[in-house]
Amino acid sequence: MNWVTRVRNAIPFIAKRETAETLWHKCKGCEAMIFLKEFEENQSVCPKCDHHGRIGPATRFAALFDDDSYNVLPPPVVGEDPLKFKDTKKYTDRIKAARLATGETDAMISAKGEIDGQTVVVSVQDFAFMGGSMGMAVGEAFVDAVKAAIKAKCPFIIFTASGGARMQEGILSLMQMPRMTVARSMLRDAGLPYIVVLTDPTSGGVMASYALLGDIHIAEPGATLAFTGRRVIEQTIREKLPEGFQTSEYLLDHGMLDMVTHRHDLRGVLSQLIGYLAPEKKAA
Repeated sequence: MNWVTRVRNAIPFIAKRETAETLWHKCKGCEAMIFLKEFEENQSVCPKCDHHGRIGPATRFAALFDDDSYNVLPPPVVGEDPLKFKDTKKYTDRIKAARLATGETDAMISAKGEIDGQTVVVSVQDFAFMGGSMGMAVGEAFVDAVKAAIKAKCPFIIFTASGGARMQEGILSLMQMPRMTVARSMLRDAGLPYIVVLTDPTSGGVMASYALLGDIHIAEPGATLAFTGRRVIEQTIREKLPEGFQTSEYLLDHGMLDMVTHRHDLRGVLSQLIGYLAPEKKAA
């Protein structure tokens, strides 16, 4: 044992202290410093400028479902790293890091529960998991959730948040687009509502497929919703795009969405929609 190790081991253990990073949150909208606890209690919405921060499946389920009324569906089992992909890191290492950081198995988590006593299946994409990218596990999770909704004869709601297809799975990730489109058709054939809530950001192959195939399209305020980036479009068409292009409000004004709904009002709006679209499905 060298002297550095001896000195380090001799230092008494000091519990981790609360720091600025654990006490405060800097709003990405107005850059105001907000107590992290206050921000989280406000459903990750800035109390000063109303900027909607990104939230994961667990937080979304807790805010949406009736108390203790939901069960998370089992995660799908798919082949990992089918292409043995490696860039600066191995794909398997990226998956392990994402799982460690989020505590989730992949970028889409589904649950069955009740909203105001109405049974519903909800899937949530987690942008924190490799940018919410759509790979085989996401495709399988979507199909499983649709089957669960059909079995329960209840509506299916999905919260999208993704940068698009997962490049590490190549063509196998793109194949999920037609698979999920077919699953969406199964819902329609069963006469069940499919409600899409687009959150920040939703883009790429996700935006080009199941994110815009809903019976009802809702978006959170200020979300970036696009197929490709603003800079790429401007360089391609050699024109300056209008202010606010690719935001929820812009898409609403141009007929791409049915409504833009504040996160605090979302549960009530979804409850109303379920009642309108599937009144006979209300739980006893």
